[in-house]
Amino acid sequence: MILVQQLVLGLLVGGLYGLAAAGLSLVFGVLKVLNVAHGELIMLGGYGAFWLWVLLGFDPLLALPLVVAGALAFGVLLYWGLFAFVVRAHEETRIKNSLLIGFGLALATHALAVRLWTADERSITTTYAGAVLSLGPIAIPLVRLASLVLAFALIGALHLLLQRWRWGRAIRATAEDWEAAALTGIDVRRAYLLAFAIGTGLAGAAGTLVSVGYSISPSIGLEWTLKALIVVVLAGLGSMLGTFVGGLVLGLAEAASAFAFGGPYREVVGLVIFLAVLVARPRGLFAR
Repeated sequence: MILVQQLVLGLLVGGLYGLAAAGLSLVFGVLKVLNVAHGELIMLGGYGAFWLWVLLGFDPLLALPLVVAGALAFGVLLYWGLFAFVVRAHEETRIKNSLLIGFGLALATHALAVRLWTADERSITTTYAGAVLSLGPIAIPLVRLASLVLAFALIGALHLLLQRWRWGRAIRATAEDWEAAALTGIDVRRAYLLAFAIGTGLAGAAGTLVSVGYSISPSIGLEWTLKALIVVVLAGLGSMLGTFVGGLVLGLAEAASAFAFGGPYREVVGLVIFLAVLVARPRGLFAR
């Protein structure tokens, strides 16, 4: 039963891994830009939900649309302020330039967060924080279960958006071949902007859900960037649902390793999976 309990908790955190990785996968797949400050965007989303709860009394789950809207606007500003210059370069140099800008953005955001909010860990304690759903000997925290459901709903909405929305199809076409997309009349720069803004919005949503079930601090950015990168490599590009499943797989693998070898080794399994997938299937398990 202990193993089953660990796997259930791993599945719940895996949903957050999948949501966190979806934004990074979208930006990298469309813009060919690797934003290594993605974890810092998740951290800012967590602080946004925290301060809405502290200052205005907003329930963090109900405040999710507000945080996502703010993250979308911040993504637009980030794109025009920094990454619009990166996408003007050839695709071969975009990753190198985006890494430099991303590292600088991550360091600046971390330092600003420490300056504004100190390095202390903060968490949101709602009236239902301790509620659990008991299935025999298995206890499922309702907050984390709600986070998993919301994460899946957001991924499903993104999938439908990319499949049905006119600009969603334009984003997919741009990801396939931006030159051919431009020849068909698609405004490639606008597709880039929309993809980056949506990716930032997903990061804000992930940060909100992280703040509900876990603690947040300025230092969580690097950890969540690494988790997102591992999931992107595991799942591959081209499928948001595949990215979500990749997050679930990582969560289950971490839970199983913690049960078999102890808690300190749960972080190692992600790196092992990262290297194994790179060697055996570089395009990922669900790549198109």
